[in-house]
Amino acid sequence: MNLPNYFFADLPSEAALSPKMVAEACDVLKRNREKFLQPRSTGDMVKLLCEVGGEWLQPENKFRQLALAQGPAATSFSRPVLERGLDAFFQRFTPENFQALLVQDLGGDFAGQLWRGPELLVHVAAGNLPNPALMSLTLGLLTRSAQFMKCASGASLLPRLFAHSIYELDRKIGSCLELAGWRGGHLELENALFAHADCVTATGSDETLTAIRSRLPQKTRFLGYGQRVSFGFIARETLRDETVAQVVTRAADDVVAWDQNGCLSPHVFYVEERGVVESDKFAELLALELARREAREPRGKISVEESAAISSRRSMYEALAAHRGDIKLWASQNSTAWTVVFEHQVRFHFSPLNCFIFIKPVPDANAVLQGVDEISGSISTVGVAATPEKLKELAALFARHRATRICPLGQMQNPPLTWRHDGRPALGDLVTWTDYEA
Repeated sequence: MNLPNYFFADLPSEAALSPKMVAEACDVLKRNREKFLQPRSTGDMVKLLCEVGGEWLQPENKFRQLALAQGPAATSFSRPVLERGLDAFFQRFTPENFQALLVQDLGGDFAGQLWRGPELLVHVAAGNLPNPALMSLTLGLLTRSAQFMKCASGASLLPRLFAHSIYELDRKIGSCLELAGWRGGHLELENALFAHADCVTATGSDETLTAIRSRLPQKTRFLGYGQRVSFGFIARETLRDETVAQVVTRAADDVVAWDQNGCLSPHVFYVEERGVVESDKFAELLALELARREAREPRGKISVEESAAISSRRSMYEALAAHRGDIKLWASQNSTAWTVVFEHQVRFHFSPLNCFIFIKPVPDANAVLQGVDEISGSISTVGVAATPEKLKELAALFARHRATRICPLGQMQNPPLTWRHDGRPALGDLVTWTDYEA
């Protein structure tokens, strides 16, 4: 199936964009917004998005089929990983979930609708995961903004397919979207784009965000989402013979989701000691589960550099394990597909990712805070396995340490629509309010 050339990203790779083309596209987007988006209600946008989400969940949907057929080559994720990730994303697209988001960020009855979204919303998308880009476009539709998404080089397939699925259901709304892909550093193209933007969102390294911010006109709102890290905590009460299998399954869910890429994936699981099932036994069970997952949901292809980083880290821990009884390692044979390292050092360690996880025993949650002190302020998500009563206590504890999201284990890479990205209202930050004082 060949996609029609609705967007710049649909053009052949040899097609060159110019600043004039980008500027003219921005003008067209603004005109189309005035004609087609502005008259529509928020409810209309919710209805359209729910229809789009429902279509993507159908096995016979042509955009889904194309994503699963071409996605592995374009994204380096295996088909099963893509399928699970996309299903989890679009299952959130329900009227109830959108209603909860709108009420949370904009108020009951959407606060009399005395708010407005940006006329032109520009997104600078990262290339490691597709879902953040899809969510950015979703939020822009809810604010009824014209949108131009600059995709990372070679990472436009899934955002394009999402945009095409919107275009197919509503051509007028689809005409308020534009997508393009080019390598970073094309200052002429980016300057032309930024000059027309009312708001720019960007996901990337802290250095990338600083560079983008420095080039924006003073009047342009900037929302940057930089580097964050996540970890998990498993309370001793859940490490019982009758419950440990479920905890292991959920921990594996978080490791294999999107091949452990992205800010929401855990680097470390801290395991509270003195459970019926000991922490090193938990690590062994997780290793067995990751081996089973690799057979069903294989990790995608990684670069030579990424593979070398995993091999180097493995070699170091293999040498340590040979001389110390408090360090253990389990790893896939003849590949770098998955790795589990068990060690008693509480200090947070950055994983090379791609299904490489640390298991660290701790006496209690307060010890975790000491271990993660150096990343305080950069913590995105803490996935927790605990009883409901203890979960509430742990949420308050980790929140005081500046974690911005605490969720059940197994849901780290599957935040709800109401997720406040980096602690900020993702939808609310896009809009401008008019106060009405009767």
